[in-house]
Amino acid sequence: MNTLLTLLKFLPLIDWLALGLFFVGWAGYARFAKQRSLTKASVLGATNRERRRWMLQTTYREVRVIDGVVVQSLSTSPSFFASTTILIIGGLLAVLGASDQASELVREIPFAARTSTLVFDLKLVLLAGIFVYAFFRFTWSMRQYTFGALLVAAAPESKQFEADPSLSREAFADRAGKVVGLAAETFNDGLRAYYLAFAAVAWFFSPWAFIAGTAGVIYILYQREFRSEVLKALEAEV
Repeated sequence: MNTLLTLLKFLPLIDWLALGLFFVGWAGYARFAKQRSLTKASVLGATNRERRRWMLQTTYREVRVIDGVVVQSLSTSPSFFASTTILIIGGLLAVLGASDQASELVREIPFAARTSTLVFDLKLVLLAGIFVYAFFRFTWSMRQYTFGALLVAAAPESKQFEADPSLSREAFADRAGKVVGLAAETFNDGLRAYYLAFAAVAWFFSPWAFIAGTAGVIYILYQREFRSEVLKALEAEV
């Protein structure tokens, strides 16, 4: 009980509230977006249908060089972000090593909250934790894209599908499309972490800015996932 009280006194109540809303908002929106995409139009759902359609078309092609090139191209984005994330984490660790000077610099910013060096370090650790999570999601996305490329390379030839009744184009499209879709979903998780890192940066100014930043980022994510112009284009009949 004493340990809990000591921990609660470490930060003001409004900071604990802002931090709790941040994690609840992040986890809650991720779950909401995944569930809603199963029943409502979303960018992820629309692109997953196109991925399955792509893999179905792959079974009709004799030469699948273009498919391999596309998978390789898709995997470059998580690779780039993974490399960038490593640099960001290194920079944050460097700032953490010189937090006294960094916290003094932040105090000079107008409207920035005046906090102790220990609290400043906590905010840096939060940012570093977000980017560590993003790094793991990006690298896992890269691996899943390699699995997708493996499935494309191992797909039976078009004539084999026609000659062997046990081979199903639909089953292959479902399996390969699912793997590539999971890679894209994992990449999306990493990008979501990047977006929410901007909300965490607002905590350096004040807990109220942190709350507003969290709400603003989640609103932007929702608009882009479920109400964007690109979604309308993807949902349009061909």
